[in-house]
Formats: sequence, C-alpha cells, structure tokens
Amino acid sequence: MVNERQEMLEQSATIYFGPWYRRSPFFDATRRAGCTAYDVYNHMLLPAYFDDPVTEYWALLNDVTVWDVGVERTVEISGKDADRFIDTLTCRDLTTCAVKQGKYMIVTAPDGGIVNDPVLLHVGENRWWMQLADSDAGLYALGVAALSNLDVEVSYPHAYPMQVQGAKAAKTLEKLVGAAVYDLKYYWCDWFDIEDIPVLISRTGWTAVQGFEINLLDPGRGDDMWNAVFEAGEQFGIRPVAPVEARRIEAGIMNYNSDMTHEDTPLHITGLEHLVEDQPQDYIGKAPLEALKAKGVDRKLVGVEWSGDELKAELSWFWPVVRDGREVGRVTDAVWSPRLEKNIGYAWVPIELAAPGTTVDVESEHGPLTVTTAAIPFVDARKEVPAASLREA
Repeated sequence: MVNERQEMLEQSATIYFGPWYRRSPFFDATRRAGCTAYDVYNHMLLPAYFDDPVTEYWALLNDVTVWDVGVERTVEISGKDADRFIDTLTCRDLTTCAVKQGKYMIVTAPDGGIVNDPVLLHVGENRWWMQLADSDAGLYALGVAALSNLDVEVSYPHAYPMQVQGAKAAKTLEKLVGAAVYDLKYYWCDWFDIEDIPVLISRTGWTAVQGFEINLLDPGRGDDMWNAVFEAGEQFGIRPVAPVEARRIEAGIMNYNSDMTHEDTPLHITGLEHLVEDQPQDYIGKAPLEALKAKGVDRKLVGVEWSGDELKAELSWFWPVVRDGREVGRVTDAVWSPRLEKNIGYAWVPIELAAPGTTVDVESEHGPLTVTTAAIPFVDARKEVPAASLREA
C-alpha cells in the first residue's frame, strides 16, 4: 500500500503554492518530520502525507499522534452582545453553554443550509472561538455582524491548533502541563502553559479517540511547541500523521465541502439531525429548518460499505450512485477500514434508498460496484471512547 500511494503522489501534477497560501507555525517542523504532500485548506497548507495510512491508523488507535491543524482558522466573536450574536448564527441552543465549554456547531444560512461546522469554544465571558472547517465562514460572520446592530466584534486571533490524539495522548499531555489535564472533560477547554508557551487546550479532535487540540497563541513559538510535544511523547511512540481518513469515516465525522455544503441542511445528514434544537430564540434559517423538519427530507447522506478489494487511495472524484441507468446520488468519501476489514464511506441517496441494509449501484473509478447502506457512525456510535474519563484510561 505504501508503494502504491507513493506512486500516485509521484504521478500527480506539480502544483505551485504561492506565498498567498499561509503556512502554520508548525509548517517547517512538518517538513523536517518528513511530510511529502500538502493540501490547501482555509487558504493554508495542510499536511496530507507522511507515511502509510494504515500504519498511521494503528498508531492513532494504540499510541499517540500529532497532526498540524493550524488550518482550522479561528474566528473570535467578542463584545457586549457576543452571546446574543453567536445565538443567531446556529441552530444549536447555546444558552446553557458555560465558559470553557465547547460545542460542535452548525453555522446556518438563511435557507437552513450549512455554512460551516466548526468546533465552538466559549473561551471567556462574551468571548467565543469558532474553529472553522474549510470555508470563509469568518467573512459570513463579519457580514452578519455588520447588519446586526449588535455591539460585537469579529476578529481572527492568533490561535493555531495542533492535534495530539491517541490512546496515550493524556499521558503525553500530563508530562507537559501536569495532572490537571485529567480534569479536562470532553468538549471543554482551559488555559495552560507548556514550558513558557501560553496555550489553550481543548479536549476535541477529528478522530473520535482520546485526544486534545493545543492552541498555540504565539505564532513565533511553533518549533518550540512542536519539540516540547515530541519530547513528551517520545516514550509513548509519538509520530506525526496526516488526516486519518479511516478513523474519521468510522466515527461518522463529515468533511465540509465534500460530504456536505451550504446546499445541505443538518436534517439531510445522518447523525446531525438532533443539532436542529428546539429553542425560543431566533436564529438564521430557523423557519426553513422547522418547516423541513415537519415535512421531511427527500435525500440523505448515509454510510455505505462493501467487501472485496481494499481501496488503495482516496477518491479522485465523486462516484455516481445510479438507479435504472440514471444518476440519483453520489459517493463523497470512501476508504479501507483496517479494523472493520471492509471499505466504508458516505453517499448521498434518495430517501427511499437511505435505510441501512439497502443495496445501491455505484459507478466507481475502478468499475461498477454494489454497495450496502449502513448506519453511521460505523464504530462507537455513543462516542464512549473520546468521552471516557481520562483517569480511567
């Protein structure tokens, strides 16, 4: 698999990344650590390939890994009316979200579509951070703020996340900030110092395993923080990784712009329906979402799975889902799951094909396939692994 993946990279066209594509404070460290391919995400360079994805998958599950996710552009909402303003941006009810608590957030458009799905952190009184998926949702927030007549400021603070994820992530963090890390609950955050480097650590991540995101607040200290984390994790087999797609899809985590866009609502996405929460306050897209909730959707993003030859690389394009010779949907992502020993992915299908266990035909780049729809997440549907007490880990 390593050779086939490397061959694909070598055959790819060379793309020039100009200075307008920003680099995270950890970029130089990722180059020294052996990253050989980068993707563009939020106008920044995202490490995309270090080693065999299967090797990285098992390192994530069994040991501890580091992933430079400085591309998760942080947007800060602050000011006297920040709490009221953040309520208007999302279908989630944030009235009980305490300071230092986080939420998985859906930013909604006027028609109820998904503008972005950031991790939201309530970092202080009247102060919120949205850590964005790949989109210009910060500009959207600026536009909404300009027309809101609220006392609110939208800004881009210096906050650059590094994900430290895996079974031994807490032990690694303990060596950096002490036993206090064990008191950090799932989707909560707090302020720490790593040596003399100020950081915000949240118990979040894109893997649904035990893990943290360390937000570097001083972009001039990227190398220092990278070195400190790797020194702390050395005895636990720490290694740098790229996105572990197999674990993401197993966990039912969506990728904005491929699995979902502004043309989709949370009600169309299996596993996100509950995020359209009943609440007294108004928000952008509330009426269309309530109407759609009552009516029901005509299409759905679902899981798909099939056996046979394992996929060796990510999809080059969306695969059409066909019915009676007509395209009725598309496979958006697919990957080989080393743990489940089958191919898994996501697909958009008409609602009548959405029930788990339904067979559908797909025109893949490797030839015709018959796949079966499946419930998502594929593994740990209750998120027991990432949410478990760290003191019991």
